[in-house]
Amino acid sequence: MILAFQVLLLWLAGLGAATQFAKIAVPFPELVLLYPSHAESMGWLLSIISLLGAVLGALSGAVVGRVGALKLLIGGLCLGGALSIFQAGLPGFNTMLATRFVEGVSHLAIVVAAPTLIAQITSGKARDISMVLWSTFFGVAFALNAWIGLPVVEHFGLPFFFVLHGGLMIAIAGLILLCGLNVQPSQGAAPWRWSELFDVHLRTYRSPFVSAPAIGWFFYTLTFVSLLAILPGRLPEGLAATVAGLMPLAGIVLSWLAVPILLSRTSCVAVVNLGFALGMMAIAGVFLGAPLELVCICLFAVLGLVQGGSFAAVPILNQTPETQALSYGAMAQMGNAGNLLGTPVLLAVLGRTGEAGMLITVIGIYAAAILAHVALARKRTLRQPA
Repeated sequence: MILAFQVLLLWLAGLGAATQFAKIAVPFPELVLLYPSHAESMGWLLSIISLLGAVLGALSGAVVGRVGALKLLIGGLCLGGALSIFQAGLPGFNTMLATRFVEGVSHLAIVVAAPTLIAQITSGKARDISMVLWSTFFGVAFALNAWIGLPVVEHFGLPFFFVLHGGLMIAIAGLILLCGLNVQPSQGAAPWRWSELFDVHLRTYRSPFVSAPAIGWFFYTLTFVSLLAILPGRLPEGLAATVAGLMPLAGIVLSWLAVPILLSRTSCVAVVNLGFALGMMAIAGVFLGAPLELVCICLFAVLGLVQGGSFAAVPILNQTPETQALSYGAMAQMGNAGNLLGTPVLLAVLGRTGEAGMLITVIGIYAAAILAHVALARKRTLRQPA
């Protein structure tokens, strides 16, 4: 019971991290009205966290080994909470943008440290279930912010919304400190060398154990947010909002129902590749005459296998807290890179080749993901874990 409560607290920390995106994305029209003279630059308020993560994601995994996952998580939550409370003052655009940049440090700390801690305190089937739970944090946070956050903004305003987010993050940090997590101590910090930035990336991406979840995650994030933004707009107006809400929820439901069962019968990589393969089949349904709204929901449902299987793969493929942290850092890096590139790439393809060309491109991306995982699996058969 205590272990379940601890895992729940760590998952709530993930909700706080995802809300660092959602608190800008969900009430975006209100923020545009707040900064009317910066309308063309408003996208940076959302994406600057992704930019930082794409550059420093792998390095954040190495930082976990130096300072300890628990310290990093508490620091990330407190920093994020304090920044959100500061943002409630609705400072000028440049100041707000600067705080969002610093908030990227907080976000990275949480999304790398929290799953590392979950992997440390759980084992066996409990770990599989816990990692599936963790994999839902982004979709659940966006849904909650749409269902609860928007009414809060409408009734109490953006400042209250930001203060509420900041206060909850600091409260979660306090509860995690009090719950007595049984975690391994950090190895201590050696003197920092700038060459370590290169060394960390080399060590991370040379290892087929450490890098595999992140490589697959890149292909997943290359299409997830972009398709969530593009596909509903291709639907009849009366269906767009409903389908857009159902798409991420379908993935969460299937991930919860199927991934723990599949992991007890096959490998984590097989689960991920099954999700990509079924995603290709779902998209092919468009060319066979299936309604696009049904294809959208089915596609995001089967991508839930990629979601849950990828996070479960980290502790399965990597046995030590250090390599697990490196792998989660790589996932953060590749995920942010995928989010940055996906929408502009698919929009460019859509503009040049139309809907059919875009969907064929997505099928190609998923095929590339499967081939990458197969190649990395072959490398793992020839090597011992890092």
